[in-house]
Amino acid sequence: MSTPEPRMIIGSEEWCALPALGIPAIKVRVDSGARTSALHAFNIKSFKRDDSLWVGFEVHPLQHNRRTIVRCEAPVVDRRLVKSSSGVTEKRYVIRTSLQHDGQCWDVELTLTNRDSMGYRMLLGREAMVGRVLVDPAAAFLGGEIPHEQLQTHYAEHIRERSGLHIGLLASNPDLPSNRRLMEAGEERGHHLYFYDIKQCYMKLDAETPEVHYRGGQILNTLDAVIPRIRPDLTFYGCALVRQFESIGVFSLNSAESIGSSRDKLYALQVLLRHGLSIPVSGFADSPIETGELIDMVNGAPLVVKLLEGPQGRGVVLAETRKAGESLINAFKSLQANLLVQEYIQEAEGRHMRLMVVDGKVVAAMQRQSIPGDFRASAQRSVSSSTVKLTAAEKRLAVKAARVLGLKVAGVDVIRSRRGPLLLEVNSSPGLEDIEEVTGKDVAGAMISAIERQLGWKRPLASSLEAGADS
Repeated sequence: MSTPEPRMIIGSEEWCALPALGIPAIKVRVDSGARTSALHAFNIKSFKRDDSLWVGFEVHPLQHNRRTIVRCEAPVVDRRLVKSSSGVTEKRYVIRTSLQHDGQCWDVELTLTNRDSMGYRMLLGREAMVGRVLVDPAAAFLGGEIPHEQLQTHYAEHIRERSGLHIGLLASNPDLPSNRRLMEAGEERGHHLYFYDIKQCYMKLDAETPEVHYRGGQILNTLDAVIPRIRPDLTFYGCALVRQFESIGVFSLNSAESIGSSRDKLYALQVLLRHGLSIPVSGFADSPIETGELIDMVNGAPLVVKLLEGPQGRGVVLAETRKAGESLINAFKSLQANLLVQEYIQEAEGRHMRLMVVDGKVVAAMQRQSIPGDFRASAQRSVSSSTVKLTAAEKRLAVKAARVLGLKVAGVDVIRSRRGPLLLEVNSSPGLEDIEEVTGKDVAGAMISAIERQLGWKRPLASSLEAGADS
């Protein structure tokens, strides 16, 4: 009776290599709960070679680094439906290649998918580990760490030089995940991305030489484009800054006029209604004397009270009784706060959808479910987010809402009712982290692509491979 070979022990994350693909080092998330293994891939194109189906693709092998790109090719062994951890089912190409770790090498099957939102560039599932390894979930890098300097040496020839557009990101916090994603997405495509704190920008208003300056006197007039992500409390100054960029010929992904229109919630609802788009029945008044009639306008309790200045779901309260509604309205009015009273769509059961519209197309969508005891599901709260299948009517509603407000990028909140989809809100600076993680869609990349199309810039391919159909 033969003695079984001892199994290698690995931790929850390890450094591996895929030598046949030209990837000398990649950090792998070890997950015995996942059946299949997955490799981060983008620009996936199939083609024929010697009457066999092959696939060409590009890989970012290093976390938080989109300038290092390896071009790979491999025969296709299968194409199968795979459900991700977020519940998204997609059809992926499957390849077989060699995996190297801690002196051992064996063949594994890998599905190809965009894992930008997942962090780790590769997932090692249990099919690749059966009979070979045991996992110690409390350990990590049992096969050894790889120093940063060594990684730089490994990938020196794969760093894409930035020779594209010069794009400024106008925001307040460079460490916000959404801002980091936009910086990464731009650099991946070979552009120069610069972060500019809105409050550190200032303007020279002059008929002959109008300028935009940044702290220390840097002049920003030579930028090709800007991406404004303006905090609600900086709307006035942020829009003035964007208008200045527009006046000197710098393209803004969202215009100052469209941002201002979307930030005035009452005006935005009036514009949407004027263009035939449906919203929940709403009431607005300045005098507290009209409180009772306002409540009657929206069919009584339960009803929703919204602060017009409340950003992204904050300042939205459900009044379950008429008395509670009267108290809320009068309390807000005593604070000189502008508010909107809106009917409560009971059949939605605390759910609404966020549709991300970029350049006239819905590029991602998710459903938010409010936590028990809370009414409005939003990105700022602990909510359950999941994928959602949209109807054609819902897509049309979101696209038209963004268009009539003049927004090239918009987070459109839609609720389902018995009379069809209704618009809740249109956001000009939507967060990207949650929706990218839930859907696996590269929303940041879609935003950069919208700038490229507007300015007529075409990204050079990392390979001359042109034949074949998109995956």
